[in-house]
Amino acid sequence: MALVPYIENAIPALSKLQNTLAQFNFANHDLHLVQDWKKLGVAAVVWDAAVVMCMYLELGQVELKGKVAIELGAGTGLVGIVAALLGAKVTITDREPALDFLSANIKANLPIDIQASAVVSELSWGEGLDHYPAGGFDLVLGADIVYLEDTFVLLLQTLEHLCSDTTVVLLACKIRYERDTNFLGMLKQRFRVEEVYYEKQRDIHIYKAWKLPPRRDL
Repeated sequence: MALVPYIENAIPALSKLQNTLAQFNFANHDLHLVQDWKKLGVAAVVWDAAVVMCMYLELGQVELKGKVAIELGAGTGLVGIVAALLGAKVTITDREPALDFLSANIKANLPIDIQASAVVSELSWGEGLDHYPAGGFDLVLGADIVYLEDTFVLLLQTLEHLCSDTTVVLLACKIRYERDTNFLGMLKQRFRVEEVYYEKQRDIHIYKAWKLPPRRDL
């Protein structure tokens, strides 16, 4: 997620994001996520898309137990934490300034016996991808990471690197602007994309994607 500076009371509707703690119950665990809007902006608050993604993961529509997963733009780490609680081995990534904050949330919310199932790692999309195995993940997770048009090409490049032909990508998105729809169009050029869940109250869509086979030039 991008790091956006905090402006006091700039958007009253976002007041809940200014709370220093967000509490949830997922995977039969009470979770307490620290938020720090003033210091890290959007990277340090729990957005609705992350909550809906966790709701979807709890439904069991995607197998997590024993799977190797990676979360992009993890922010507070909620989605990666829930994926680990549901049995996945998760690499939880974000940009370098957010990593200490992210690590603290993970340590505070994962039981000691499964903390080894979640690893925090720096990942700026499109950079240093050789540090991550090409096609080395069963599942790629992203919640509310489609919003900055300048990142779309880099995000797509990152998805292509991380995914094999069998990797499942899950993106939880709030479609705010035409550019968000444009990203889905870009994604569909390289991936088969289906909408698998819609949460009406929060207006969040979850898309499932798989890599398309390489095109053969005639």
